[in-house]
Amino acid sequence: MTSIVYSQRGPSSVLSAVERPVPKPGRGEVRVKVAVSGVNPTDWKARAAERPMEFPEIVPNQDGAGTVDAVGEGVDDLSVGDRVWIYLAQHGQAGGTAQEYAVVPSMRAVRLPDDIGFDVAASLGVPAMTAHRALTVHESGPARLGPGALEGRTVLVAGGAGAVGHAAIQLAVWAGATVLTTISSPEKAALARAAGAHHIIDYRTQDVATEVGKIAPGGVDHIVEVSLATNLGLDLEVVANHGSIAYYADNGGDQFAGPIRASFAKNVRLQGLLLYTVGDHALYAAADDITRALEDGALPVGEGAGLPLVWFPLAETAAAHDAVEAGTTGKVLIRVSDDA
Repeated sequence: MTSIVYSQRGPSSVLSAVERPVPKPGRGEVRVKVAVSGVNPTDWKARAAERPMEFPEIVPNQDGAGTVDAVGEGVDDLSVGDRVWIYLAQHGQAGGTAQEYAVVPSMRAVRLPDDIGFDVAASLGVPAMTAHRALTVHESGPARLGPGALEGRTVLVAGGAGAVGHAAIQLAVWAGATVLTTISSPEKAALARAAGAHHIIDYRTQDVATEVGKIAPGGVDHIVEVSLATNLGLDLEVVANHGSIAYYADNGGDQFAGPIRASFAKNVRLQGLLLYTVGDHALYAAADDITRALEDGALPVGEGAGLPLVWFPLAETAAAHDAVEAGTTGKVLIRVSDDA
C-alpha cells in the first residue's frame, strides 16, 4: 500500500510516498480502507514542531473516512463493511490517515450514517469535536448537544469561516442557539451565512461590541474563540454574567492578558481545550452527538454549506499541508481512493 511518511520533522518537503505492507489490526483495533484524509492545522504543526520524533516514521493526518475491512480481537461494535469517520488516528501511534489503509483503535472509528458522504465524514474529526467541546463547557451546561440543548442561548463564534468556526455555527444552530459570528470580508460573510449563522459582524468595518450589544443586550452566553490574545478584552466586554469563553488555538499570539475585574465581576469561565488531552469521556460524547447531527443533516460541507472543499491527490499530501499552513479558506481534503 502507499503511505505518506516522514522520518524527521521539518517543512512539507520531509514528506514522501513509500510502499509499506498492509497492516493487521491488533486487539481492540480496526483496519480502515481510507477513502478521504482530512488535513488540519495540527497536522502540519506536528510535522514541523521542534521536538523529538515519537516514532522512527510517522504517517500524518488525524482525520479521515473510509470502510472497515478488518477487525481485531475484542471489537464487537464495528464490522467489516461498515463505513466510518475517523478522529485522532495518529494520536499516540505512528499511523495517520495519509495512507491507503489505517489501523486505529475502534473507539476512533465511528459508524457513518448511510447517506453521508466521505467528504463530509473526513471534514469532522478535529474541527467538529473541538466545536462540540467549546459549546459544552458552560457552567450551567449543557454537557451534551442535541436539538433544543442550546435553546434560548446566544453563541458568538470568532472566525466563522474557519473549519472549527463552521462546525461551531452548524452545531449551535442545530442545538437551537442564536448564533453570531465575526468575519473579515464579504466573501467570508457569505460562507458564515451559508453555514447558518443568524448574525454576521465584519470586525474590519464594524464595531463588534456595539453590534453584539444590539443583538444580545445582556451579553452572549458562549464564546468560541480562535484568537484569545487578540480578542480577550472584547470577549469580556460582550460575554454575559456566568458566560463561558472557550479557546482552542493561539492565532494572533501565544500570550494573553485582560482586565481582571471584568472577568471576575461577570463570573466568567475561561476554558482552554485540546482534544489530545480532553479525555475519553468528552471524546465519546462528541462522537455520539456529532453522529446524531449527521443523521439530522446538520453538518453539510461544500461552498453552498459554508465550507469550500479543496482537494488534493494522495501523492500531493505535501501541497495539501502547505495549503492549510497558508490559511486556505475551507477544508483541505486528500483523495486517497476512488471511493471518495
